[in-house]
Amino acid sequence: MSTAARIDVHQHVVPPFWAKALPDHGGDPSGTMVPQWTPESAIAFMDSQEIATGILSLTAPSVVKWYKSQRREMARRVNEYTADLVAKRPDRFGNFATLPLPDVDGALQELTHSLDVLHADGVILLANYAGKYLGDAAFEPLWAELDRRQAVVFVHPGQPPLPTAQGVAGPLADYPFDTTRTAVQLTLNGTLDRRPNVKIILAHAGGFLPYASHRFAELARVFRPDAASPTEILSKFQRFYFDTALSSGHPALAGLRAFTESNRILFGSDFPYVSKEIAAGFTAKLDVYDGLSTAERTAINHGNARVLFPRLAPKHGALAVNDRAKSGAQSG
Repeated sequence: MSTAARIDVHQHVVPPFWAKALPDHGGDPSGTMVPQWTPESAIAFMDSQEIATGILSLTAPSVVKWYKSQRREMARRVNEYTADLVAKRPDRFGNFATLPLPDVDGALQELTHSLDVLHADGVILLANYAGKYLGDAAFEPLWAELDRRQAVVFVHPGQPPLPTAQGVAGPLADYPFDTTRTAVQLTLNGTLDRRPNVKIILAHAGGFLPYASHRFAELARVFRPDAASPTEILSKFQRFYFDTALSSGHPALAGLRAFTESNRILFGSDFPYVSKEIAAGFTAKLDVYDGLSTAERTAINHGNARVLFPRLAPKHGALAVNDRAKSGAQSG
């Protein structure tokens, strides 16, 4: 494997049965086309970008439009499919499990199965479910369990509950807004304070959060007299982790690095929902950015992820890979 040995925390799985069923379950409200994908094409892409491991997740709109028990069944099927990929290639793949939200009871059941039986590396949550953002009280039981388990949570945007601007696709501008909304709500509604053991990764460098962080912090008390001080709010924002997917141009990296420490930044590609050429372009921007030391660049490429996912650390590598393979065989 390459010298970079990147760990990609923002790489998507496209189970063929999910892709086939999606048009009959609401399609993608953002208008995004489901890309062609196979495990082999993912590995080929990773090899071309010096990515050692891609942690796979099902992107928006996930399984939201499946109905009741069918939603639980599809989430389980997606998770078992992805866990099987990891069991076969634990060195190359990881798994952020899908939960059948907004069904909180079903999500709690699937969380238990995913972490205890399938040994997922964490879970993926969409920024909003049917217009409810993740700091809503409805999701508090789930956050309590995630906190108890000290879980890693990857927050990915979806289409927010508002119409797109004419000529501007939802993923282009609305997705960063969706991530920003949920991050600010998680902070102001106290979820971060109540659930300090959860490690939350925000997709696409946190949307607009780093750029507008001082606006949010200074104005919070204008609208919520009970809000914490601006200094405290900024400190809470800096507890998130941020991936570099589609966000590694000089302006974004300079702003992100000014906002947070380099140990909170993780490599991400967003493959295959962007082409390998676009993903490679952003990787190249990261590699030539001159605002990082060698140590910081190494931490972003893989060091920080190895802290969040100890099984990927070299000192535990052989043992972890063997254990993961055995667990996958037993669960299959």
